[in-house]
Amino acid sequence: MPVATHRTSEFHRPWLGTALLLGVLMGAALQLQQPRLWSVDAYLVLFTGGLLCCLLRGYRARPGRLRWMRACLMLVGAASVMFAQIGWRSVAFSEGALASDLEGRDLQIVGMISAMPQVRENGVRFRMEVESAMLDGRAVRGPELADLSWYSRGLFAGDDAASAEAIPRLVAGQRWAMQVRLKAPHGAANPFGFDYELWMWEQGVQATGYVGSRGGPRWIEDTWAHPVERLRQQVRDAIVDRLVFNPAADDAFRARAAGVLAALVTGDQRAIDHKDWDVFRTTGVAHLVSISGLHITMFAWLAGAAIGVLWRRSSWLCLRVPAQLVSMFGGVLLAGGYALFSGWGVPAQRTIFMLATVALLRLGGKRWPWPHVWLLACALVLLWDPWAMLQAGFWLSFVAVGILFASHLALPAQENLDDVVGWQARLLLFGKRHVAALLKQQGAVTLAVAPLTLLLFGQMSVVGLIANLFAIPWVTLVVLPLAFLGIAWHTLWVVALWTVQCFVAVLQWCAGLPLAQLLLPVAPLWAGVLAVCGGVWLALRLPWRVRVMALPCLLPALWWTPVRPAPGRFDLLAIDVGQGQSVLVRTAHHSLLYDAGPMYSADSDAGERVVLPLLRAMGERLDMLMLSHRDADHTGGAPAVLAEQTQAQLMASVEVGHRLWQGRPHNPCVAGHVWQWDGVRFEVLHPTLEVATQLRDGSSAMPKSNAMSCVLRITDTHGISALLAGDIEQAQEKALLARDALAPVSWLLVPHHGSKTSSSAAFLDTLRPGAAVVQSGYRNRFGHPAEEVMQRYRERQIPVLTTPVCGAVWWHSEQPTAWFCERMRSLRYWKHLYTNRGG
Repeated sequence: MPVATHRTSEFHRPWLGTALLLGVLMGAALQLQQPRLWSVDAYLVLFTGGLLCCLLRGYRARPGRLRWMRACLMLVGAASVMFAQIGWRSVAFSEGALASDLEGRDLQIVGMISAMPQVRENGVRFRMEVESAMLDGRAVRGPELADLSWYSRGLFAGDDAASAEAIPRLVAGQRWAMQVRLKAPHGAANPFGFDYELWMWEQGVQATGYVGSRGGPRWIEDTWAHPVERLRQQVRDAIVDRLVFNPAADDAFRARAAGVLAALVTGDQRAIDHKDWDVFRTTGVAHLVSISGLHITMFAWLAGAAIGVLWRRSSWLCLRVPAQLVSMFGGVLLAGGYALFSGWGVPAQRTIFMLATVALLRLGGKRWPWPHVWLLACALVLLWDPWAMLQAGFWLSFVAVGILFASHLALPAQENLDDVVGWQARLLLFGKRHVAALLKQQGAVTLAVAPLTLLLFGQMSVVGLIANLFAIPWVTLVVLPLAFLGIAWHTLWVVALWTVQCFVAVLQWCAGLPLAQLLLPVAPLWAGVLAVCGGVWLALRLPWRVRVMALPCLLPALWWTPVRPAPGRFDLLAIDVGQGQSVLVRTAHHSLLYDAGPMYSADSDAGERVVLPLLRAMGERLDMLMLSHRDADHTGGAPAVLAEQTQAQLMASVEVGHRLWQGRPHNPCVAGHVWQWDGVRFEVLHPTLEVATQLRDGSSAMPKSNAMSCVLRITDTHGISALLAGDIEQAQEKALLARDALAPVSWLLVPHHGSKTSSSAAFLDTLRPGAAVVQSGYRNRFGHPAEEVMQRYRERQIPVLTTPVCGAVWWHSEQPTAWFCERMRSLRYWKHLYTNRGG
């Protein structure tokens, strides 16, 4: 009873502090919804008004209703100040953006490498602080920070192929002079897709580009700037050099394990192979390999315990500063160093701020309730990085910690062990209690976070509880100590590598279990929030009769079914895949994917990065994958799509013996092939039977791949139609017109990405489309869409939508005169707005 009285007296007026912290969160949340930034003066007025609300909150207010008024004033004032300062920072940052007239120009820059470079199969990617920039001998304002790629071959027009010289070892802190071509950060804009532009904005990067070979990049000097990044790079490179012998041959698994080890030590998550990332996500342990708060907390505890043991060995030191105080703050400081060394991610920020808050409160002899500590950590993270609120890691991290606090499971029970006889018995009892605590913690976090992962990713690991029970202690108590001790004694890295290989092997086995992962369509926000509340309710320490009342909250998210077209209707989604092509066609109960996007690199393609995540989020099971022709910008993502959507029938205009046919039935595109789904008619118009026969027989007289493109016309029961034309050129357009195969359509996928070899005047006059879509990459090297082609569309008053401007494009046959651009539907001030010749 005395304890309860003490807490009540200590927190009899918590309103203002709580209102202040909630206001910070509210202000950040509101500002991040702005489609466009205001002027600096507007933010200044808002900041001043918010500050006045905080200062004039009524100090002499009497208890009762006026106290709530004070709290409301503090809430509104803090929210206004937070909103204004984020907007102010955003305006200042946007003013340093790369000028549009400098994009694609040859710039001579001098700058310093500010982060450890990433070695790739075709070159090196690195981040540079630009100190000066020159264009045609005159000084121009360049971006403050740019992400650059230095390829093994020059990519500028006219570059000599012999320039494939070995790229020198780049190190953080080096100053270089080099010729570059830059462009504004521009990512794909798709439903449920990754916001690349937000990520670049949050990182402070204002341009991307590549290094040219003209004149040759020139090293200037080594400096001691960015010492942390330099140290991280040295450790990462030492791990790779020590452990990887021949990654291209039999040591591929060893090389992948070395990448995981390097990520655990230095936080370089890009060192992890994408196949391992798939395993980690399936088993629900991705948080462990991204320097989670658990790592930081355990490091702080171990460091603090070691400092305390050493400090107690000196009575002179203990008399002046208590060992408990030194142990606590020493652990927090060393954990802060580790968090900084590991890249200072959101989980690390949250953990350090929370540990520092608890340490400072204990120094002052105060014990705040856990919601205040939790809110303070959230507010500190957002003051440092407000855009973290839109990252999945922010919500996963804080929901997990919040539920541990709310369930009183943040720490294992600390009963007295003095009555236990023998150190073996004490160790056994200590281990049992911590295992029981770990089981309770993991169970509570799994219940609370599972609905959140469904809301954010549309997937949940079914084996996550079992996998984490093995992975958490193994990584925290075995892998990490060996990895860090290996910095001093490199031989231990060999042992640590073996432990990582065991770790990955066990997780691969878990990922291979039946129903290891639950994939569901992403529910709307209201259903997802309701499910998250239900998960938190289930995880609280309440009677089971009360907990089961939360189950109905989960049902809308678990049984959510995306809206599909009505019978007899269809819709189209032109996916933003960059310089490539991919269109999703849906009827009431069937789905067709027309092309699968390009291959980005040797280990990355649009199927894996864009198309499959979109299909999972929408709950789509493809009935057919149609590949218009064999070019890589149309088929690059096909293997990944076919590997996951095994039930999909494959139809393609691809020659016999192509790798896409391996192990699959031969279904060529042939003009005249017709089928119906849910009353919607699908008709192949090209290639002709003659061309299809040449493909089947492997004739040497086959035309080039563009000429073999599948042309598909889709017509609903009301006569509304769309035409997907692949990469046909004017010769094929003329042949279709000669066969009288074309008729007016409501929607057209512009042939060959708007190339000047397609979209002839006669072709457009016959089709008269109500809308046309060009799928192309931002500032692509082919110049798509061509200006002369766009002029032909403008002369006929045909609206043209391009994916660099519009992002993904939705169109419904039920509303043939309307279309929806994803970039406009989700417009935020950090989105790159681009108006090209076709926009």
